[in-house]
Amino acid sequence: MTEEDIRAVFINELVKIAPDLDAQDIDEDERLQDDLGLDSMDILNLVAALHKAFGVSIPEPDYPKIATTRLAVSYLQEMQT
Repeated sequence: MTEEDIRAVFINELVKIAPDLDAQDIDEDERLQDDLGLDSMDILNLVAALHKAFGVSIPEPDYPKIATTRLAVSYLQEMQT
């Protein structure tokens, strides 16, 4: 998957978890919890959705590595290789 493909899937899954978010308005560096208002259950649901979409397990110590779209895309890209 390309970086753009990963970003699109990530944003799509994020908007499914938090439907009040507008995909077009999500900034690459906005923090999922602090800026976008996701709570811990939303993060767990997102991790589960990413596991399903990408086939990767994201251990809890790695959650900070998916704290923003930019970080998540980089992390998921590394996990794909």
